[in-house]
Amino acid sequence: MLKDGLSEKDGSVNLVKDLIHMIELFEIILLTLCAGLAMPIGALLARIENIRPRWLENEFRHFVIAFGGGALLAAVALVLVPEGMEGLSIGMVVLSFSAGAVSLMWLDIYLTRKKTSASQLVAMLSDFIPEAIALGATFASSHSVGFLLAGIIALQNLPEGFNAYRELRCSTHFRSRNIVGIFTLMALLGPICGVIGFYYLAEYPALLSGIMLFSAGGILYLIFQDIAPQAKLEKHWIPSLGAVMGFLLGMVGAIMVGHH
Repeated sequence: MLKDGLSEKDGSVNLVKDLIHMIELFEIILLTLCAGLAMPIGALLARIENIRPRWLENEFRHFVIAFGGGALLAAVALVLVPEGMEGLSIGMVVLSFSAGAVSLMWLDIYLTRKKTSASQLVAMLSDFIPEAIALGATFASSHSVGFLLAGIIALQNLPEGFNAYRELRCSTHFRSRNIVGIFTLMALLGPICGVIGFYYLAEYPALLSGIMLFSAGGILYLIFQDIAPQAKLEKHWIPSLGAVMGFLLGMVGAIMVGHH
């Protein structure tokens, strides 16, 4: 009788653990999907053309480019690099970070030869994928940090989706509908990466750190190679303020998740 009682109790405990695990998995999928959907939402906002007067449309576009660059820089400086450097040797830090920068440089060269400009799109994915993986891995230990990180990712993806849409419209023959559709499909990468981080990379912090640093090196290259030059507008000063505000957004987010 005692053994039967213990077996029944153990079975109930395991059932509760499985239920909690399923709820956590559902929350990760939902959070990463919502964060990813900020990309097509940003693209939909970018479809609004002909803001009047003309100078306002031009300055606003450059402001959003700079804002996205500032948000990416904040992701590098306040999340990816600090988290990535933990638990890695100096040699692995240098190798991972440099490999990311060199890899994105070669990709940039390839896109240039193909006469396709997609720096904003590449930067957006370079930021979104490792952060979604980190969200999944973080959720295994802290739900509150996972929720806040999802909000930060969404706020970053919104201007990045806006900028990537405008860039692709100018440099490719894709229709507006097609670009928004591509961005929507890209949002599905969020749940996939989040589940990978939750199930696998949470147990391999060194590998997760390497992925973060690889991404940080690539993003930093793209910021100075492509994004920052696009943000500059002669005899206008508001766009540069956008970079400061984008970085400030990252600072606030970092404080909220405890990285201060």
